[in-house]
Amino acid sequence: MMLTSRNSSSHPVSFILLGIPGLENSQFWVPFPFCAMYVVALVGNITLLHVIRTDPTLHEPMYLFLAMLATTDLVLCTSTQPKMLAIFWFHDHEIEYHACLIQLFFIHAFSSVESGLLMAMALDRHVAICFPLHHSSILTPSVVGKLGGGVMMRGLLWVSPFCFLVSRMPFCPSRIIPQSYCEHMAVLKLVCADTRVNCAYGLFVAFSVVGFDIIVISVSYVIILRTVLGLPSGEARLKAFGTCASHICVILALYIPALFTFLTHRFGHHVPRVVHVMFAILYLLVPPMFNPIIYGIRTKQIRDRVIQGCSRKDSQ
Repeated sequence: MMLTSRNSSSHPVSFILLGIPGLENSQFWVPFPFCAMYVVALVGNITLLHVIRTDPTLHEPMYLFLAMLATTDLVLCTSTQPKMLAIFWFHDHEIEYHACLIQLFFIHAFSSVESGLLMAMALDRHVAICFPLHHSSILTPSVVGKLGGGVMMRGLLWVSPFCFLVSRMPFCPSRIIPQSYCEHMAVLKLVCADTRVNCAYGLFVAFSVVGFDIIVISVSYVIILRTVLGLPSGEARLKAFGTCASHICVILALYIPALFTFLTHRFGHHVPRVVHVMFAILYLLVPPMFNPIIYGIRTKQIRDRVIQGCSRKDSQ
């Protein structure tokens, strides 16, 4: 094993990412759908950002949060997919130690940011439906900026200790990570030392971030549901349900694969590794791909701007 010259018991120079263990013979064909999903995520989120940036009428809380979500999605999928495609198509399995820690940091920090933004968007829907006359005075641009900055700082501050704690640990001779990217628990399994502090901190982050966000989202939607069911107009109820339906789809697309990956790492010892790795890949690909599609189709203002933009290009 190659080690840094400063300390023979320190970290290796690099790790080996296997890709998808169990599908070695078909790894050339497997990434094609992943590549297509990545392209859709890039085009969709960049289009969303362009539409929101260029249309002043969309500079409202919901669309500002949506722009933050699109930026987060671009960072999340780009932090893993180029390297993953290089593993599958060019057999570039090696990743430098510090690049691995940087990838680990971006994955976990921006997953936390995404969760926080979904919570903020749930609060926005709560205020818009339950207090429609005061929506603009409660969620001012300043408040939106502070909410966005708060979830960003939470992600950066909560996840930074992951890298600090791992960087101080001695590693075993094995450099092989049986996944296609560097994830905290996968890297931690290569450490030759007591990792109880690292595991405990990982659980603390998971429950303090995702647990808190899910509670706030759930409470917000219970209150929203009660308010919507009390509306006198059937058309108003249908419109409110339609607005919330897209947000709920986005929430489920993030949390279901995320919770499966989290629980499998700690308790799913009998889950086939190929299933675990596939869910870990989809966890960072499905939300960035679906978010712009769901919001683009379900949000009339964004859908109209995209159609107008395409019509102008066709007429030129």
